[in-house]
Amino acid sequence: MATYITLLNFTDQGIRNFKETPKRANAFVESAKKLGVEIEKIYWTVGAHDGVVIFDAPDDETAAATLLSLAALGNVRTQSLRAFGRSEIEAIVAKAP
Repeated sequence: MATYITLLNFTDQGIRNFKETPKRANAFVESAKKLGVEIEKIYWTVGAHDGVVIFDAPDDETAAATLLSLAALGNVRTQSLRAFGRSEIEAIVAKAP
C-alpha cells in the first residue's frame, strides 16, 4: 500500500458548517474503507491548512478516486503528497544511478 499525506482547506461551505466536521470525517473514513483505503490519522490544524489526513491506498488511482469523492462534497479542497517510508526510500536511492 502507498502512503499519502493530504492537506485540507475548508471551502466557504465547509467553514459555514464547521460543526459538522467530525461527522463528515467519520463518513469519509467509512467511504474510503469501501474503496480499500485505510485512513491512518485525521488532524484538524491551525495555520495555513485546516486539516491533515494520512492514509494508505493500494495505488494512485484509488487515492485519487477517494480524494475526488471527498472534494465533490464541497466542504474541503485538497493538496496531496505521496509519502515514502524508510524502506521505500532506501529502495529508491538504491535504484538511482
